[in-house]
Amino acid sequence: MTSVLSAVAWPYANGPRHIGHVAGFGVPSDVFSRYMRMAGHDVLMVSGTDEHGTPILVQAEQEGLTPQALADRYNRVIVEDLRALGLSYDLFTRTTTRNHYSVVQEMFRTVHRNGYMIAQKGMGAISPSTGRTLPDRYVEGTCPICGFDGARGDQCDNCGNQLDAIELKNPRSRINGEVPAFVETEHFYLDLPALADALGSWLQGRAESGTWRPNVLKFSMNLLDDLKPRAMTRDIDWGIPVPLPGWEDNPAKRLYVWFDAVIGYLSASVEWARRSGDDDAWKKWWTDPAAESYYFMGKDNITFHSQIWPAELLAYDGRGAKGGEPGPYGSLNLPTEVVSSEFLTMEGKQFSSSRGVVIYVRDVLARYQPDALRYFISAAGPENNDADFTWQDFATRTNSELVAGWGNLVNRTASLIAKNVGAIPPAGEATDADRRVLATTSGAFATVGGLIEGHRQRAAITEAMRVVGEVNKYLTEQEPWKIKNSDPERMRAVLHVSAQAVSDCRTLLSPFLPHSAQAVHEVLGGAGTVSPMPEVREVTDLDDASRGYPVLTGDYRRGSGPDATLPAWGSVPVVPGTPVAAPAPVFTKLDVEAVVAEELARLRGEG
Repeated sequence: MTSVLSAVAWPYANGPRHIGHVAGFGVPSDVFSRYMRMAGHDVLMVSGTDEHGTPILVQAEQEGLTPQALADRYNRVIVEDLRALGLSYDLFTRTTTRNHYSVVQEMFRTVHRNGYMIAQKGMGAISPSTGRTLPDRYVEGTCPICGFDGARGDQCDNCGNQLDAIELKNPRSRINGEVPAFVETEHFYLDLPALADALGSWLQGRAESGTWRPNVLKFSMNLLDDLKPRAMTRDIDWGIPVPLPGWEDNPAKRLYVWFDAVIGYLSASVEWARRSGDDDAWKKWWTDPAAESYYFMGKDNITFHSQIWPAELLAYDGRGAKGGEPGPYGSLNLPTEVVSSEFLTMEGKQFSSSRGVVIYVRDVLARYQPDALRYFISAAGPENNDADFTWQDFATRTNSELVAGWGNLVNRTASLIAKNVGAIPPAGEATDADRRVLATTSGAFATVGGLIEGHRQRAAITEAMRVVGEVNKYLTEQEPWKIKNSDPERMRAVLHVSAQAVSDCRTLLSPFLPHSAQAVHEVLGGAGTVSPMPEVREVTDLDDASRGYPVLTGDYRRGSGPDATLPAWGSVPVVPGTPVAAPAPVFTKLDVEAVVAEELARLRGEG
């Protein structure tokens, strides 16, 4: 058994999340985590809402709220949405906890003590109309290297080079379009050049492992070409104080939101351990060299996970050119893999809340089944290339693949058993056709599992659905409904094989479709929980009893009821004699034309 950390990108708490967000960080991380648990590994899946930085201030001002009140509002919205989608976090928390502040400040102090956090003056962008600092990512302009118009003040997504906002040609504020002013200011900078060799060695090792997605590895290696010190503090009054004399009491200096956000993976693990009753439990995922860690995100976050976060870890451990010693958390593991997805567009356009090109997770789940959205993301999402969400494709896939394929197989099998036997019949004498179909379903576990483990989820769910098709074909060819009078023993044998095959397919699909996996289990007469779901739990801040907030958590290692064990990744024999009643459809068939017309009208603001 391996300790596996699923480190999931932190959604920003300035509004509800849209389906493009969860296509990058949410569904892929949950599919992986659910599978790895079933495969016998000890998984810790952590994340939370990212609640600091200028965008929170801007949104709070627009809504007439304090930054904390705004973060509180959207933290709860996001928690509820991710619960409804079935994302199995061991802990989904937030970056405004006192625990998080403590871990971040300890990381900063150690990195500074080791010599990798240096104070120097530079030019920072501010908004002339408000006097507020403009973060690098809120300044856009023309890249001075490749000429791309749309580069940000921290990097150019077109050529991948790291930039400073002052280097952009024709800079403008993303908030209000005004030309920013640049003023001299002093900040702490992470000394990336002093960590370049260590970063390069680590990335080269990742390249030699052959496991990273080529686009992620190429982008990450390109970042090494022009490493410069990176500012890790900001002129802002909303964030974590800089924990050094002369800085910590300065109301206008805070740690950079991206410095504190990535440390959230560690602080969330520490919080989870503290809430579990074993304060040191987090260490098996962070300080054991045999542990593995996988970081899930969209491609716009690669820089922070394959450069900034590893550099912070190396600096904390004292593994750069300046040496040093690890801090009180000990030597911390570097990422095993940065699993980045490409972008999801909608009806051919980039998601934009301000322009109304958006569909929020909660709106989809209010009108459609969560597994329908999970299926689309898994089967047609932006795994290695940008992908487009269209309502036509969503509704068509739901009907032709979920309803007519998998749902039809479940319904046919359960209906035939309920009508002709009333319970799962015992196994009969097996024919070559029986053996072939069961070999297909049982043999698929190694294939599908290997694809999920290698982060090839589109191929994995395609293979699982191919197996569903083979079982449907078997049932059609065997025609048990025709032989119920002439050869009832053979009919029962076919229905036993069909029940076993459906059970296998349910397990194969359960990481992707956990809601319907539970429903199929119950259709076949199963008791207990085979597909555990997250729960929202109200908690008190561990270090500030005056503050409370919701977290997502759950016990995903065990189910509930008579069969209170999480099913293993493999074929589990069905139990003859288990009663099976006439089933209700597992999936809801959609009126494709109506869905497309209604949803496009909503996009146009007519709904």
